Formats: sequence, structure tokens, C-alpha cells
Amino acid sequence: MLPWIPLADGRTPDGDTLRLLRRGDEFSIRLTGGNELMNSRLGGSEEALATRSIATLDGRAAPHLLIGGLGMGFTLRAAQDALGPDATLTVAEIVGELADWARGPLAPVFGDCLDDPRVDLRIDDVARIIRAADAAFDAILLDVDNGPDGLTRAGNDALYSDAGLGAARRALRPGGVLAI
Repeated sequence: MLPWIPLADGRTPDGDTLRLLRRGDEFSIRLTGGNELMNSRLGGSEEALATRSIATLDGRAAPHLLIGGLGMGFTLRAAQDALGPDATLTVAEIVGELADWARGPLAPVFGDCLDDPRVDLRIDDVARIIRAADAAFDAILLDVDNGPDGLTRAGNDALYSDAGLGAARRALRPGGVLAI
């Protein structure tokens, strides 16, 4: 069995350490203590988040999606594949090192998806972007935790509170989609 090789570390806003590891051509991002958050072999749920959400948009012209969490790019790449050239994909990532890894050691996973002119990558808290928006998005795809619970960041709990869901509703255009 191949050993995991540490490649890089990053810090969450809460001060926790994220660690990027590689074993052969497989990558893993883990939280302090070893809890695996992402693995390059497992992207089906992220891809479904994008494709199922986009399918409900009924072919809207020039859709604008907000993707909360860059991760390993599975949600982003699935959205790129499902949308036409007139779409806009805003991706919010709170850990800047993840964006650096996407163009560095994770480049084999990401390919050139961040070079797509439809993509606007913002190193920012998705909650802040949602609160600042008014009917700006056709869909908001939240992939910031492993479900509606602040696993990686206690602050993410606010996304799923009454106030957070209300802010998401205000950030969506009429008939928009919030997917978690």
C-alpha cells in the first residue's frame, strides 16, 4: 500500500489546519485530527449537487450560479459541463490556500477549469456574498460542509439558520434554487 505524502497545509479562518495529501494519483484534504473532507476519487455527490440543481432551472438564459466551496472542483466542473457559454459561475472559497492548490499540486484534478471566463473565483465567505446579494443568483449551491451542519466551521451553522436561509432566499432570483 502506498503511503500518504503531505503536500501542503492551509488554515481555516477558525485557525484549524487543512492538510493536502497525495497517495499515487489520489489526493485527500483533511482537517486537523485526520477527518477527511474531500478525496479526488469521490465526487459524485458534488456533481449531483450541480447537475440536479441546474436541471431545475429549465434552460434559463444566462444563469448566474453561486457555488459555496471550491473543494476539489467537482461541483464547479459539473456546472461548467451542464451550462452554456452565457452562464456565470461565482465560486466562494474561504480558504485561500485551496485556490493556490488548485493551480499547484491539485492541477491534475482541476485541469484548466479555473481559466474558464465564466468563472469568478472569490476568496471570501459565501455567507457574506449571500448577505450582500439581492436577487442576484439563479442558484446557490452550498458545498461548504458535509451537510447542513458546521462540520468544518462552526460559523457555517448560520447558513442553515432561519436568518441564513432568509438571506439565501433574498439572494435568489424568482424561482431560484438553493441546494445543499
